[in-house]
Amino acid sequence: MKLYNTLSKTIEEITPQNPPQVTIYTCGPTVYDYPHIGNWFTFIRYDLLVRTLKLSGLNPKWVMNITDVGHLVSDADEGEDKLEKGARREGKTAWDVAKFYGDYFVQALDRLNITKPDYLPKATEHIPEQIELIQKLEQKGFTYTIDDGVYFNTAKFPKYADFAQLDLDEQQAGKRVQFNSQKHNIGDFALWKFSPEGQTRDMEWDSPWGKGFPGWHLECSAMSMKYLGETLDIHAGGIDHLPVHHTNEIAQSEAATGKPFAKYWMHANHITINGEKIAKSSGNGITLEDIEAKGYSLETFRLHVLESNYRSQSIFSWESLEAAQNRLHDIQAWADLRHQPGADAFPKELDLLFKATREEIAAALQNDLNSSAALASLSKLMNYMFAIPVPSIEDTYIDDILQFLDGVFGLNIAHRSDISDEQKQLIRERESARAAKDWAKSDKLRDRLKAEGIGLRDTSYQGAQWYRLG
Repeated sequence: MKLYNTLSKTIEEITPQNPPQVTIYTCGPTVYDYPHIGNWFTFIRYDLLVRTLKLSGLNPKWVMNITDVGHLVSDADEGEDKLEKGARREGKTAWDVAKFYGDYFVQALDRLNITKPDYLPKATEHIPEQIELIQKLEQKGFTYTIDDGVYFNTAKFPKYADFAQLDLDEQQAGKRVQFNSQKHNIGDFALWKFSPEGQTRDMEWDSPWGKGFPGWHLECSAMSMKYLGETLDIHAGGIDHLPVHHTNEIAQSEAATGKPFAKYWMHANHITINGEKIAKSSGNGITLEDIEAKGYSLETFRLHVLESNYRSQSIFSWESLEAAQNRLHDIQAWADLRHQPGADAFPKELDLLFKATREEIAAALQNDLNSSAALASLSKLMNYMFAIPVPSIEDTYIDDILQFLDGVFGLNIAHRSDISDEQKQLIRERESARAAKDWAKSDKLRDRLKAEGIGLRDTSYQGAQWYRLG
């Protein structure tokens, strides 16, 4: 399998350290509010990565963090913790907010058919590991303390700017991050923040340096190394994490261990609406509930994500989601062909096309997760089967390919059940009405079936083919 590696800026063959196991760490949610669809685009792309690694014969060991403390509202290591902000907004404690949105996130993984990570560690449950990491850095001379916390000294890590190709000499105070006059260097970042004097935070802990809480970047290094070792095979995240969060992870991890932090870095690009990046602060933070409120299934949203490449800037619109819904209905109608009446013989060319489609889909996904090309291969198979009388094939032929497709795309098409005898009779009555050119009756029967969740696709060779709506 090949993947674009941000570290080398080339597409590389994935060669794990201990095959067939491949270790993966992905940046997870900050659980202070509902994730928006830009977040879910990224999480679905993590899932596609994991599914493709399995398709390639590898055994992923996947860790995704849950940030429930330490993520401040800016990259300047200043301002309010997002959990504290969420608590103030909702009149709850930060612990209550973290539990509510953390539980929501885990449930939403199932709703979107996202593979459950092997570990979903929370920052608040790994404070000792984070303190231990700071102590290692302190012993090696990489830290210093100022009024508001303990900081990492980036000048002590010569490779700091390499990963994101930062030009530190030209950075002006307040451009990349707001400048704190006590910091030694503009890129220095907090490892441990002190609780404000005279205030008691919902989330704070004792430490060798004073009461406070860990910096946001620290948790990813501490938790990934605890579960996956000091060098990861793959680290993934959003492209917005590249210049600050991931750069800081590399610095603190490699300074502590003296080893490469990750072999491969995968970054998912931004999602835009009307030319703007999706963000709650922009007022365009559409949620899964907004998607469903407009009548779209989460399978439709998942398909829409897979229609674009993770490295390209994707554009979301309700029109594009409508197109994805129509495409999903076609895929569902194709999956439901197993229940249609047809010829007895199974065409040899169809058997060969099944095999070729599997190979093409696998090759596309293994080439830097090219999901749009993989879906195009599926469309070729569907178009062929829609164009000929298809036999009733409730056997391993279609079962196998539907299981394969669910394994890679996760669209829940493998276990679609047959319709009732009464619904089949309504379809026959509609066919009779169409033959008699009784269009009013035909439309009425079609609407009744639609109300029962059954769509119809009229063909010239086999009459109406039904499919479930969703």
